Amino acid sequence: MILFLRDTLPTKRWQGCAEGRRLGAMTGTNSSGGRSEKNACMRVLGVDPAAAGPTGYGIVESDGRRCHMLHYGALKVAAKRQKDFAGAVLQDVHALLCRLIEEFSPDAVAIESVFTALNMRTALRLAEVRGVVLLAAAQHGLEVHSYAPREVKANIAGHGHAGKRQMQMMVRALLSMNETPEPSDAADALAVALCHLQAERVRRQFGLPDPNHFAKLRALRAAPAFTALPAENRTSSVTRSGPPRIL
Repeated sequence: MILFLRDTLPTKRWQGCAEGRRLGAMTGTNSSGGRSEKNACMRVLGVDPAAAGPTGYGIVESDGRRCHMLHYGALKVAAKRQKDFAGAVLQDVHALLCRLIEEFSPDAVAIESVFTALNMRTALRLAEVRGVVLLAAAQHGLEVHSYAPREVKANIAGHGHAGKRQMQMMVRALLSMNETPEPSDAADALAVALCHLQAERVRRQFGLPDPNHFAKLRALRAAPAFTALPAENRTSSVTRSGPPRIL
């Protein structure tokens, strides 16, 4: 059952709480969302950042054979709050993600990459929300895996031009959900999480290296190395002739 909840703040959330509780009992989660010690499943938090609309989120767990939905929803900040406070969206998204990470303890975060065909203003707003997602993940020591929208659609629906409704139906089928996930932003977040779980399963099955490992190596190689100056080029206040110059 999809619930529409209204908090004390003028913020709207759509959450699949009932379905999450049912599947939580099946996958060994307790009431707080934490995993039991015997559970060796992989849990992924999927995020579908939005520039103006709701930011979708979904948590999917896999035991290597089947995937289960634990929790999903979408966060939309009221227009009045956005007008009164420029950083309202970023603040609420960050607070929500931190709460989800602390409650469900995911192993990784999967997020949709910025679509290059967007106009400059929309791309910048989307990048701001994406930066908040990266910040929340870094604060909790989680790796973030980025997937292009067409890559997600190809993995879930079989082709990169699938529509919103088709993605919702495929997510429902893959997760054996009793109801179609609403809104579509939440379904997109679940799809991103499923995409990462499939990619991780293939990587482990064939012994492929982690893509983030190469990114870290490239970052280390691109970082300028510190080179110490030769002893003859060093000057100290003791050997320097004349009074020091004040700039």
